[in-house]
Amino acid sequence: MPNYRTLLLGRRLASEESHETKISNPIALAVFSSDALSSVAYATQEIMAPLTAAVAIYGAGVLGWSWWVALGIVGLLLILNVSYRQTIHAYPSGGGAYLVAKDNLGEVAAQTAGASLLIDYILTVAVSVSAGVSAIVSAFPGLAAHRVFLAEGLIAFIALMNLRGVKESGTVFSVPTYGFVVCIMGLLLKGLWNVATGQAVVVHTAAVHMEGTTKLAALWLLARAYSAGCTALTGVEAISNGVTAFKDPVSRNASKTMTSMVTILGLMFLGITYLANHYGLTYHPDSAETLLSQLTRLILDGAGHGFAKVIYLVTTGFTMAILVLAANTAYADFPRLAALHARDGFLPRQFTSQGDRLVFSNGIFILSLAAGFLVLLFGAKEDHLLPLYAVGVFLGFTISQTGMVRRWFRLKGKGWQLKALINGLGAVTTLIVMLVIAVTRFAHGAWIVIVLVPLLVMTFFNIHRHYIRIKSILAASRVDFIGPRRNRVVVLVSGIHAGVVQSLNYAKVIAEHGEVEALTVDFTDDHGRDSATLEKLRSDWPRYSEGIPLRALRSPYRKVVEPIVDELERMRQAEPEYTITVILPEFVTGHWWANLLHNQTAMRIKGTLLLMPKIIVISIPYHVEPLVE
Repeated sequence: MPNYRTLLLGRRLASEESHETKISNPIALAVFSSDALSSVAYATQEIMAPLTAAVAIYGAGVLGWSWWVALGIVGLLLILNVSYRQTIHAYPSGGGAYLVAKDNLGEVAAQTAGASLLIDYILTVAVSVSAGVSAIVSAFPGLAAHRVFLAEGLIAFIALMNLRGVKESGTVFSVPTYGFVVCIMGLLLKGLWNVATGQAVVVHTAAVHMEGTTKLAALWLLARAYSAGCTALTGVEAISNGVTAFKDPVSRNASKTMTSMVTILGLMFLGITYLANHYGLTYHPDSAETLLSQLTRLILDGAGHGFAKVIYLVTTGFTMAILVLAANTAYADFPRLAALHARDGFLPRQFTSQGDRLVFSNGIFILSLAAGFLVLLFGAKEDHLLPLYAVGVFLGFTISQTGMVRRWFRLKGKGWQLKALINGLGAVTTLIVMLVIAVTRFAHGAWIVIVLVPLLVMTFFNIHRHYIRIKSILAASRVDFIGPRRNRVVVLVSGIHAGVVQSLNYAKVIAEHGEVEALTVDFTDDHGRDSATLEKLRSDWPRYSEGIPLRALRSPYRKVVEPIVDELERMRQAEPEYTITVILPEFVTGHWWANLLHNQTAMRIKGTLLLMPKIIVISIPYHVEPLVE
């Protein structure tokens, strides 16, 4: 029969084959930059949304503010580029803000940075996939009723590709990334040509009316537009978190890729915002069509037929693809970051386990489930998710840059003053932007992240304290078993078959001085008499028992687990010097579905006895028929 696991995930990779998972710079740009690059598809419209709503108050000229807002965001982008290049060279082992904070600011800062980034990665998947679905719906409005179904299916597809490995998923996903960049750059060139030749251009030159409003209110509007547009900066830190995925020399390759990403991102973002101004575009959150779709149609003179229609559909297709695959950035970084937390004992150890393809499979599963839940909760609408988005990102930015400043003051070295100044500038600017985002978007959903981050940090430390407590208990428990202990063996039986006989033989092998007995649970009848089943068992017992005594536990209330637990507890209290070994005979059928029809009582017994101290449970399987795969 075909191996479906291999068909879906590919062949297994041994640990020594980890070098095969390293990726080149072009593929790394697709893997780690798709989130940042795809944000240009909705960043300008997020700036335009509050400005459009203010046209009735300030006049159409207020839409021209979007250009200056975009310039300010790109300025911050350049600062982050220089700052994170320094982080990449200082921490070639990856980890980004988490390791920087852990090394320089302590565990509280590290867990705060980690919590904010983990939340951001979950939101990245939900927002990116939802935005991709919006692009599909813009081109095919009839699919609007199926938004959530489409989004959940796309999340499942991206998760499957990442379970196959970062290198393989990056190779597949590089086509949409580069296709999107080519389409947008071509679109911008055509739009700029239209501007240069005066074709159908409407520039926002109207005056801004301030009557009846204060300058403080105008400043608030500008702050809202700026904080909304800062979604263009989400994903900028991804490369610093995934440095170890690059080929050697990792630091140089990662820093080159980051510069390439920032350059492409800045050009596309400024170009789209500039042309949106010249074409007089507006945007409302309830609009049926995205701003980028509107801009594409206008640049292509309507795109209603012929070659222009083809270009419009191709551009929309690549936009949809990169928006969906922008989630791949989160899939590249979330499992790695969760593994770092788990390695340090702040998340369950299962996050450190690598699957057949040398990826952190558990992290991929958790990310998919969390993002899928958000998509379902918010109806796969990115406008409802974006207010939650940027607070955690800029909190991570601020902590990372502050940690780098602390590092330069601690280590000094050549040119450390300039390096500290650069990172200090990054820390101050990102802190200001984070506060602006938190204030302006607090009532729109940012409060959820502001509350969730400290809750996650407290959870991380509770997990950490649990691991420390268990480690100390295990270390101290060694003295409890120094010296010989006596062993009493108990075989649980309900009837006689080959599995029971094997269990009795095994019990005699491990028992000391014949301290072994069999227990069965008997449901007495209405008059308190032994059941027919028990009488049959007693009559057959001498022939197969190997001399082991049988004792029946009465159960007038038709319970099985409780009488066994009560009897074992009585034995443990009466003979504390004994270790009790419980043997459970179990028969195994040849089909997985048939096993669901049996052995549920055995599972309940094992699950309950696992919680009792100084009791060992051993299962003796008896295969009643050949296993069928």
